Amino acid sequence: METNKYLDTLKKYETELNDEQVTAEVNKIIAEGYEANNTKEVLKTCLHCIDLTTLNPTDNEARVREFTRRVNKFEEAYPDLQNVASICVYPNFAETVSTFLDVTEVDTTVVSGCFPSSQTFNEIKVAECGLAVASGADEVDIVLNVGQLLAEDYEELCDTIEECKAACKDKIFKVILETGELKTASNIAKASVLAMYSGADFIKTSTGKTPVSATPEAAYVMCKMIKSYFEQTGNRVGFKVSGGVRTPEDAVKYYTIVKTVLGEDWCNKDYFRIGASSAANNLLSAIIGQPVKHFL
Repeated sequence: METNKYLDTLKKYETELNDEQVTAEVNKIIAEGYEANNTKEVLKTCLHCIDLTTLNPTDNEARVREFTRRVNKFEEAYPDLQNVASICVYPNFAETVSTFLDVTEVDTTVVSGCFPSSQTFNEIKVAECGLAVASGADEVDIVLNVGQLLAEDYEELCDTIEECKAACKDKIFKVILETGELKTASNIAKASVLAMYSGADFIKTSTGKTPVSATPEAAYVMCKMIKSYFEQTGNRVGFKVSGGVRTPEDAVKYYTIVKTVLGEDWCNKDYFRIGASSAANNLLSAIIGQPVKHFL
């Protein structure tokens, strides 16, 4: 009998989860850990972990340049704070950001792989990743094909992720699970394992383009799978929350989940990211103690 390496991989992990138990665990983590983490230092860490994002149909060359200029000016305006982790744009703006970005510690991130649906020919997804890297992208976020995951077409799903990973070469490679469409904790767990197995450097909650985006429950499940994967393989995969993170309170809740489940080693921009736009100004305002609108 022919073995299925994807099913064999999933069997190594606890992916059959109870949604009510997950909710209870999340509520307990936040109730016990939120206040201790609701500090200015944690807010600074969260700001430094932001992938500052603009993914609008109205984006254009001039707007993306201005978006980038605000990041360039951050150090001058706030010399005691660390800048955001990256600027995240559509792949056709990778060259614009990488050309005009003067801050070496801030990366150029793009969404790719037929964002946000992942519904096109695999050759186009792979080509888009390669073009993004050639245009200056340091990090590439692709979308897992939710339809294939739900249909249990694991071979096609994983082959595509692996091909996109190869096209990204040595760049940071993130796989978006679109957890709101996966619906259940068990589906999120399976998607997490298969994305990591296929080469993800980070697994990411959402595109922000669906009715339900990031939730604390999805974050908890993903972090549990990251921990299990690390324990079994020794590979430390990062976690990115994206879609609906707007307030300092939101950021601290997700930080609390990451710290509780994964530990301090994940509480930095190398392994924790927040995909956000308005959250950057809101975090900065909370840190400074007055309303600030530095970022576009």
